[in-house]
Amino acid sequence: MSSRDVNSPAQPDRPVPDEGPGAGNRPGAARPIRRYRRGRAHRLENALMSALVRAGVVPHSYLLTTRGRRTGRKRANPVTVVEHAGRRWLVAPYGVVPWVLNARASGRIGLTRRFRTRHYTIREVSAREAGPVLQKYVAIASATRDYFQADKNASPEEFAAEADRHPVFELALCGTSEG
Repeated sequence: MSSRDVNSPAQPDRPVPDEGPGAGNRPGAARPIRRYRRGRAHRLENALMSALVRAGVVPHSYLLTTRGRRTGRKRANPVTVVEHAGRRWLVAPYGVVPWVLNARASGRIGLTRRFRTRHYTIREVSAREAGPVLQKYVAIASATRDYFQADKNASPEEFAAEADRHPVFELALCGTSEG
């Protein structure tokens, strides 16, 4: 695997779980983490989820739109938005995937729900700020729990320790909307 492969980024600082029977069940053993790999099944799942999210059927979920940083074409992905401490947050549970790179490059995103799009500026936050947001994210987005080292009952500090693997962005409404 190339270190430039954004779909499964190299993570040398992550503890590697022991192999063999009972691995991960012993005290102190690292919890195994799933890696996100795009494939036919994920594309099909994203297409189905995108339709459901666009219609507003899936709670907490939106269709994220970014502009491709090289092509300029619009890209869409289903995402879960977290509301915490009176603010809205966007979490990248699968790491630095293409939508994260596109969002970082432009500094703006669109979120669509129930066929209404709102535009936001984004600010990537520090690990300290990200910890409580990641904790809440894992509580509401159960399908992504296997991609986190910390379990749903972990402290915000444990989530902050892995914030470098799960970018978190604060959202600020731009004020322009499309219907």
